[in-house]
Amino acid sequence: MSATDILETTQCLTYKLDDEIFALDIAKVREVLDFTTITKVPRTPEFMRGVINLRGSVVPVVDLRLKFGMTKTEQTVNTCIIITEVTLDGETTVLGALADSVQEVMDLGSDHIEPAPKIGTKLNTEFIKGMGKHNDGFVIILDIDKVFSTEELSLVQAEREAPIGGQGS
Repeated sequence: MSATDILETTQCLTYKLDDEIFALDIAKVREVLDFTTITKVPRTPEFMRGVINLRGSVVPVVDLRLKFGMTKTEQTVNTCIIITEVTLDGETTVLGALADSVQEVMDLGSDHIEPAPKIGTKLNTEFIKGMGKHNDGFVIILDIDKVFSTEELSLVQAEREAPIGGQGS
């Protein structure tokens, strides 16, 4: 058996957005929080829902449903905030991502992961690491470092520096 035959296993946190199941590499996830009050920051894109106070730190919260062209995340008993680390250009930013619900932590072997679909040249799918086969369906494995552009992350970093409960617009 050669080194390339050894199967690599990816441990992922799965969560729901609408009816779809997504996954993040568990190494990028710091913690999962119950939904809490989010302070809106004026003049930010719609998918930037605002900031939360996490043990004295300002953490921006994004709505992945809006980022992916779905309807806004509505608060339910299962709504949560996944605290994750995003790295872009060598800089790490902590941000919260709204999810309809967290499902489970699962192991996906490389034999259960297909490459991201190629959907023409107009659609950017580079933020999809792959499609995990689980039960009878697919899990969309995100590369959280590629979901947001440099410009969008600079807005996130600006939100971190905004005062919580600051002045209105």
